[in-house]
Amino acid sequence: MGAMRARRPPGRHRRAETARVTYREVIAVKEFRALWFGQGLSLLGDQLAQVALAVLVYDRTGSALATAAVYALTYLPSIVGGPLLAGLADRFARRGVMLTCDMLRAALVAVMAVPGMPFWALCALVFLVVLLSAPFSAARAALLPEVLGGDAYVMGSALQNMTNQAVQMIGFAAGGAVIAGIGPYRALAIDAATFLASALILVSGVRRRPATAHDGAKPSMWTMTKAGAQLVFGSRKLRTLVLFAWLCGFYILPEGLAAPYASTFAGEAMPTAVITGLLMAAMPTGTVIGAFLFSRFVTPERRLRLMGWMAMLSCAPLIVAAVRPPLVVVLAAWVLSGIGGAYQLAANAAFVQAVPAERRGQAFGLVQSGLMAVQGVGILVGGFAAERFGPEPVVALAGVGGVTCAAVLALAWTDSRRRTARVHAEATA
Repeated sequence: MGAMRARRPPGRHRRAETARVTYREVIAVKEFRALWFGQGLSLLGDQLAQVALAVLVYDRTGSALATAAVYALTYLPSIVGGPLLAGLADRFARRGVMLTCDMLRAALVAVMAVPGMPFWALCALVFLVVLLSAPFSAARAALLPEVLGGDAYVMGSALQNMTNQAVQMIGFAAGGAVIAGIGPYRALAIDAATFLASALILVSGVRRRPATAHDGAKPSMWTMTKAGAQLVFGSRKLRTLVLFAWLCGFYILPEGLAAPYASTFAGEAMPTAVITGLLMAAMPTGTVIGAFLFSRFVTPERRLRLMGWMAMLSCAPLIVAAVRPPLVVVLAAWVLSGIGGAYQLAANAAFVQAVPAERRGQAFGLVQSGLMAVQGVGILVGGFAAERFGPEPVVALAGVGGVTCAAVLALAWTDSRRRTARVHAEATA
């Protein structure tokens, strides 16, 4: 779709509902470009900051548990922030929520960049920064279906996911080398600047929209949280999709152990910080590949059929860690795991279609909070276990547990789709 003519974006065009949409058509939508660029830029800073924090904490403490605990702080605040703060994306204008969160996070990360910041203060600031990501992510997730609809939403989500994973790959892979040159505190300062840049992009590229309309007085945050939980967990189909999303708690665990895992390759010629970055970049690299192939060459219906198999692929390669393979094999296994993680595209698209537009913010926020919580808890438990048994057996056990859960979910999803098809056939008979 040409960008020079005044046409409706793919999300509002009939073609999006009847034919496959191309990446070019999606990129032609100005608001999507703003959401896309802003997210990618701030994420690049975040990945640099995560490597900086991992290196900084491990250098200070030499403890796998302490490193995993700080890394887990990038997930755990969503236990609170998701259910209670995500409703802000339905209560207030979504662009305004995103801008406010960007500005506050920029200020908090700037304080983190002050050299000599006490360890406890650093942890508190990390907690607050991630807490603010809950309403931001909910607002962005709820806004995207308003910008893109139909298969355009799937293609836009795939493009955004590929970009995010590519940014993570670049940020993690280059992060070790960059931090070796500029130091962890300057890396945090760069992260603060990316939040400001994201806010400027949103102001210039995303139009204002009114807050989601509510009948009568606006409900309280607790009422919205309760209603969102009933919506998400009251449907068998939505419950299954949510559990598919939360499965990443297993295959994301190795990233939290990247620094201590890198230390096991002491014989390698590369510095430990560089190996840490390569390990953290492996899964995002696989996800870029998987998301491109899954969205570009697989039809929407087939994506749903393959979702269970892809979910199992996201965890199975991790089992190879049990035999303590060389670095190149570990990297290849983690890349393959990332390819399997592309199943999240199908789960996300199915979830969007099943949730009313005016309740997407709260619904996405609840799912996101659980998503971050299971990852944070998994990483924390993994760090605790790695202190005693080493990172290799812990990663292998995560793979075994993930494959088992993915197989159960695949069976439940197949049964759910058969029930839906049977009901549809009976209704049209």
